Amino acid sequence: MRYKAVVFDFDLTLADSSGAIIQCYKHTLSHFGYPPRSDKEIFDTIGKTLMDSFDILTGIKDNPEREEMRRVYVAKADEVMAADTVFYPDTLPMLDSLRDMGVKTGIVSSKMKYRIEETFMLHFGRIPVDEIIGLHDMPAPKPEPDGLLIAAERLGAEKGDVLYVGDSFIDAETARNAGADFAAVTTGSTSDSEFEDYPHICICGSLGELRKHFENIG
Repeated sequence: MRYKAVVFDFDLTLADSSGAIIQCYKHTLSHFGYPPRSDKEIFDTIGKTLMDSFDILTGIKDNPEREEMRRVYVAKADEVMAADTVFYPDTLPMLDSLRDMGVKTGIVSSKMKYRIEETFMLHFGRIPVDEIIGLHDMPAPKPEPDGLLIAAERLGAEKGDVLYVGDSFIDAETARNAGADFAAVTTGSTSDSEFEDYPHICICGSLGELRKHFENIG
Protein backbone atom coordinates (compact mmCIF):
# COMPACT_ATOMS: atom_id res chain seq x y z
CA MET A 1 0.00 0.00 0.00
CA ARG A 2 1.66 3.20 -1.13
CA TYR A 3 -0.57 5.45 0.99
CA LYS A 4 0.42 6.26 4.56
CA ALA A 5 -3.14 7.26 5.42
CA VAL A 6 -6.60 6.49 4.05
CA VAL A 7 -9.31 8.91 5.10
CA PHE A 8 -13.02 8.26 4.62
CA ASP A 9 -16.20 10.26 4.45
CA PHE A 10 -18.81 8.79 6.82
CA ASP A 11 -22.42 9.01 5.61
CA LEU A 12 -23.07 6.72 2.62
CA THR A 13 -19.37 5.81 2.50
CA LEU A 14 -18.86 3.80 5.69
CA ALA A 15 -22.48 3.62 6.80
CA ASP A 16 -26.02 4.10 5.53
CA SER A 17 -27.65 6.61 7.85
CA SER A 18 -30.05 7.84 5.17
CA GLY A 19 -33.17 6.48 6.87
CA ALA A 20 -32.42 8.33 10.08
CA ILE A 21 -31.37 11.49 8.22
CA ILE A 22 -34.59 11.51 6.19
CA GLN A 23 -36.60 10.99 9.38
CA CYS A 24 -34.84 13.92 11.08
CA TYR A 25 -35.35 16.31 8.16
CA LYS A 26 -39.02 15.38 7.79
CA HIS A 27 -39.55 15.92 11.51
CA THR A 28 -37.83 19.30 11.36
CA LEU A 29 -39.68 20.54 8.27
CA SER A 30 -43.01 19.51 9.78
CA HIS A 31 -42.15 21.15 13.12
CA PHE A 32 -41.63 24.49 11.36
CA GLY A 33 -44.61 24.15 9.03
CA TYR A 34 -42.74 23.71 5.75
CA PRO A 35 -44.15 21.54 2.96
CA PRO A 36 -42.93 17.93 3.06
CA ARG A 37 -40.09 16.85 0.79
CA SER A 38 -39.68 13.47 -0.84
CA ASP A 39 -37.18 10.93 0.42
CA LYS A 40 -35.17 11.42 -2.80
CA GLU A 41 -35.00 15.21 -2.37
CA ILE A 42 -33.69 14.77 1.16
CA PHE A 43 -31.34 11.92 0.22
CA ASP A 44 -29.69 14.12 -2.41
CA THR A 45 -28.68 16.67 0.26
CA ILE A 46 -26.68 14.13 2.28
CA GLY A 47 -23.08 15.29 2.50
CA LYS A 48 -23.98 18.96 2.65
CA THR A 49 -24.05 20.88 5.92
CA LEU A 50 -27.35 21.06 7.80
CA MET A 51 -27.56 24.78 7.09
CA ASP A 52 -27.14 24.36 3.35
CA SER A 53 -29.60 21.48 3.33
CA PHE A 54 -32.20 23.53 5.20
CA ASP A 55 -31.88 26.28 2.57
CA ILE A 56 -32.35 23.73 -0.21
CA LEU A 57 -35.29 21.91 1.39
CA THR A 58 -37.16 25.08 2.40
CA GLY A 59 -36.31 26.94 -0.81
CA ILE A 60 -35.16 29.93 1.28
CA LYS A 61 -31.56 31.09 0.94
CA ASP A 62 -29.97 31.98 4.30
CA ASN A 63 -33.19 30.91 6.00
CA PRO A 64 -33.47 32.96 9.22
CA GLU A 65 -34.96 29.94 11.02
CA ARG A 66 -32.15 27.56 10.22
CA GLU A 67 -30.35 27.79 13.58
CA GLU A 68 -33.58 26.87 15.37
CA MET A 69 -34.12 24.17 12.75
CA ARG A 70 -30.66 22.82 13.52
CA ARG A 71 -31.55 22.49 17.20
CA VAL A 72 -34.75 20.61 16.43
CA TYR A 73 -32.92 18.34 13.97
CA VAL A 74 -30.15 17.56 16.45
CA ALA A 75 -32.64 16.76 19.21
CA LYS A 76 -34.36 14.26 16.91
CA ALA A 77 -31.01 12.87 15.80
CA ASP A 78 -30.10 12.27 19.43
CA GLU A 79 -33.06 9.89 19.55
CA VAL A 80 -32.64 7.97 16.30
CA MET A 81 -29.39 8.58 14.43
CA ALA A 82 -26.94 6.13 15.99
CA ALA A 83 -29.45 3.31 16.43
CA ASP A 84 -30.89 3.62 12.91
CA THR A 85 -27.52 3.81 11.14
CA VAL A 86 -26.47 0.63 9.33
CA PHE A 87 -22.79 0.02 8.66
CA TYR A 88 -21.90 -1.59 5.34
CA PRO A 89 -20.68 -5.18 5.79
CA ASP A 90 -17.24 -4.32 4.41
CA THR A 91 -16.66 -1.31 6.67
CA LEU A 92 -15.03 -2.95 9.68
CA PRO A 93 -13.01 -5.48 7.61
CA MET A 94 -11.74 -2.59 5.47
CA LEU A 95 -10.68 -0.46 8.44
CA ASP A 96 -9.11 -3.38 10.30
CA SER A 97 -7.20 -4.60 7.24
CA LEU A 98 -5.72 -1.14 6.67
CA ARG A 99 -4.62 -1.01 10.28
CA ASP A 100 -3.05 -4.47 9.93
CA MET A 101 -1.08 -3.13 6.94
CA GLY A 102 0.23 -0.26 9.07
CA VAL A 103 -1.87 2.33 7.26
CA LYS A 104 -3.35 5.12 9.39
CA THR A 105 -7.10 5.68 8.99
CA GLY A 106 -9.33 8.66 9.54
CA ILE A 107 -12.71 10.21 8.85
CA VAL A 108 -13.51 13.69 7.55
CA SER A 109 -17.25 14.30 7.60
CA SER A 110 -19.90 17.00 7.71
CA LYS A 111 -21.38 15.00 10.60
CA MET A 112 -20.42 15.89 14.16
CA LYS A 113 -17.47 13.98 15.63
CA TYR A 114 -19.37 12.93 18.75
CA ARG A 115 -22.15 11.45 16.61
CA ILE A 116 -19.70 9.34 14.63
CA GLU A 117 -18.03 8.14 17.83
CA GLU A 118 -21.42 7.37 19.38
CA THR A 119 -22.43 5.33 16.34
CA PHE A 120 -19.22 3.32 16.26
CA MET A 121 -19.45 2.58 19.98
CA LEU A 122 -23.09 1.49 19.77
CA HIS A 123 -22.50 -0.89 16.87
CA PHE A 124 -18.91 -2.09 17.40
CA GLY A 125 -18.02 -1.18 20.97
CA ARG A 126 -14.91 0.59 19.71
CA ILE A 127 -13.73 3.34 17.38
CA PRO A 128 -11.82 1.60 14.57
CA VAL A 129 -10.08 4.67 13.11
CA ASP A 130 -7.14 6.75 14.27
CA GLU A 131 -8.64 10.21 13.76
CA ILE A 132 -12.08 11.77 13.25
CA ILE A 133 -12.58 15.31 11.94
CA GLY A 134 -16.20 16.40 12.22
CA LEU A 135 -17.92 19.57 11.07
CA HIS A 136 -16.91 21.69 14.07
CA ASP A 137 -13.31 20.47 13.93
CA MET A 138 -12.58 22.21 10.62
CA PRO A 139 -12.45 25.96 9.84
CA ALA A 140 -14.63 25.55 6.74
CA PRO A 141 -16.84 22.68 5.58
CA LYS A 142 -16.18 20.44 2.61
CA PRO A 143 -15.39 20.90 -0.23
CA GLU A 144 -12.89 23.27 1.36
CA PRO A 145 -9.75 21.20 2.00
CA ASP A 146 -9.20 22.24 5.64
CA GLY A 147 -10.63 19.12 7.28
CA LEU A 148 -8.69 16.72 5.08
CA LEU A 149 -5.46 18.66 5.55
CA ILE A 150 -5.94 18.65 9.33
CA ALA A 151 -6.54 14.91 9.24
CA ALA A 152 -3.40 14.36 7.15
CA GLU A 153 -1.29 16.36 9.59
CA ARG A 154 -2.66 14.52 12.62
CA LEU A 155 -2.08 11.18 10.92
CA GLY A 156 1.52 12.14 10.15
CA ALA A 157 1.15 12.03 6.38
CA GLU A 158 1.90 14.47 3.58
CA LYS A 159 -1.10 15.24 1.36
CA GLY A 160 0.47 13.26 -1.48
CA ASP A 161 0.51 10.19 0.76
CA VAL A 162 -3.22 10.45 1.60
CA LEU A 163 -6.15 8.80 -0.15
CA TYR A 164 -9.62 10.20 0.49
CA VAL A 165 -12.58 7.86 -0.04
CA GLY A 166 -16.07 9.25 -0.53
CA ASP A 167 -19.45 8.81 -2.16
CA SER A 168 -20.19 12.30 -3.48
CA PHE A 169 -18.86 14.96 -5.80
CA ILE A 170 -18.33 17.07 -2.67
CA ASP A 171 -15.81 14.48 -1.48
CA ALA A 172 -14.14 14.44 -4.90
CA GLU A 173 -13.84 18.23 -4.83
CA THR A 174 -12.45 18.08 -1.29
CA ALA A 175 -9.68 15.70 -2.32
CA ARG A 176 -8.86 17.76 -5.39
CA ASN A 177 -8.74 20.98 -3.37
CA ALA A 178 -6.45 19.33 -0.80
CA GLY A 179 -4.11 17.85 -3.40
CA ALA A 180 -4.86 14.31 -2.23
CA ASP A 181 -5.80 11.25 -4.28
CA PHE A 182 -9.46 10.24 -4.38
CA ALA A 183 -11.31 6.93 -4.59
CA ALA A 184 -15.05 6.97 -5.26
CA VAL A 185 -17.69 4.57 -4.01
CA THR A 186 -21.09 4.78 -5.69
CA THR A 187 -23.12 4.11 -2.55
CA GLY A 188 -24.45 7.68 -2.51
CA SER A 189 -26.30 9.79 -5.07
CA THR A 190 -23.30 10.61 -7.30
CA SER A 191 -23.07 8.41 -10.38
CA ASP A 192 -20.06 6.82 -12.07
CA SER A 193 -20.30 9.30 -14.93
CA GLU A 194 -20.32 12.28 -12.56
CA PHE A 195 -17.19 10.97 -10.81
CA GLU A 196 -15.46 10.72 -14.18
CA ASP A 197 -15.28 14.52 -14.20
CA TYR A 198 -12.94 14.48 -11.17
CA PRO A 199 -9.43 13.10 -10.65
CA HIS A 200 -9.69 9.61 -9.14
CA ILE A 201 -7.71 6.41 -8.77
CA CYS A 202 -10.81 4.23 -9.05
CA ILE A 203 -14.61 4.23 -8.98
CA CYS A 204 -15.99 1.27 -7.01
CA GLY A 205 -19.47 0.02 -6.30
CA SER A 206 -18.69 -0.83 -2.68
CA LEU A 207 -16.01 -0.81 -0.01
CA GLY A 208 -15.49 -4.51 -0.72
CA GLU A 209 -14.62 -3.72 -4.31
CA LEU A 210 -12.30 -0.94 -3.13
CA ARG A 211 -10.59 -3.35 -0.73
CA LYS A 212 -9.84 -5.68 -3.64
CA HIS A 213 -8.39 -2.70 -5.52
CA PHE A 214 -6.08 -2.02 -2.56
CA GLU A 215 -4.94 -5.64 -2.63
CA ASN A 216 -4.12 -5.35 -6.34
CA ILE A 217 -2.11 -2.13 -6.07
CA GLY A 218 -0.25 -3.36 -2.94
